[in-house]
Amino acid sequence: MESDVLILILLILIILIGSACCSGVEAAFLAVNSMRILELAAKQKPKGSANQLLKLRKHLGRTLTVITITNNGFNIIGSIILGFYGALVINDNFGLTLFSISFYVVVVLIGEVLPKALGTRFSLQVAILSVPILRMLNTLMKPFLILIETLFPVITAENEISTDEEEIRQMAKIGSQKGLIEADEAAMISKVFQLNDLKAKDLMIPRVSAPSINGSEELAKVSESIVLNDAPWWVVLGDKVDKIQGIAKRERLLTAIIKGEERVLISELSDPVDYIPEMIKIDKLLTTFDKNNKGVKVVVDEFGGFVGLIGAEAVLSVLAGWWKK
Repeated sequence: MESDVLILILLILIILIGSACCSGVEAAFLAVNSMRILELAAKQKPKGSANQLLKLRKHLGRTLTVITITNNGFNIIGSIILGFYGALVINDNFGLTLFSISFYVVVVLIGEVLPKALGTRFSLQVAILSVPILRMLNTLMKPFLILIETLFPVITAENEISTDEEEIRQMAKIGSQKGLIEADEAAMISKVFQLNDLKAKDLMIPRVSAPSINGSEELAKVSESIVLNDAPWWVVLGDKVDKIQGIAKRERLLTAIIKGEERVLISELSDPVDYIPEMIKIDKLLTTFDKNNKGVKVVVDEFGGFVGLIGAEAVLSVLAGWWKK
């Protein structure tokens, strides 16, 4: 009799542990942060646990099918065996009914509710720990999985890890509200996406406002204008308004004035011009500043005509929140 009770207790423990593990792993796979997995996988070897987890997460439908089959195996088949064996051990009908009700409550609480809460709370850790067992179950159930996936093709759909602009904005907003990131950091993340919505023509200094100077003039004739105007860059023009000889930096012009090089032509103090179309997106423009280390670009229209001037500080003003439409 004592051995029968011990076997009954053992069956209860097996069902509870099996159901709890399946429920916790299922909750973990549904709740785990994909970005955290990618971050961890980048630090590990190709066959590391995080990379294996990525593969299982990619085929989420198949993975959840394996977990569901295993969980139902414990809950349904295990309950049938337990009910049959319980009837042999507990001869009293009232006692058997009370046992069944008590077992149901315990399975719901310990086998479902609590594991799911823990799986959600420690999703990454639980998901990584379950990788070896899930890979083994995938191999054992492969013939059955192929049959199921043939009947229900939706299960085979790959779950790509991706996100979009709006989701990142909301994540930054939530992170700021919860104190995980600073408010100004969240605001800057939002402004980064604004770069893709702006074009060079939105931030440039129009041609009529851009400081310009004739390249054939001697420095002595324009030195007063250079000193009085604090513009950091000057457009060096040729004989026509659309013919640009170069870009002169105010610092270089002032240095030449101090050195007494007043007979030098402005064109000799200018640097080569970088032209950009007025319709170029600001995020792409920002990368060009980084490549050639030049702080200013000449903006041209579709016909190649000079329409404005734009510097790196104009792009940075968007990120800093200084720019207004």
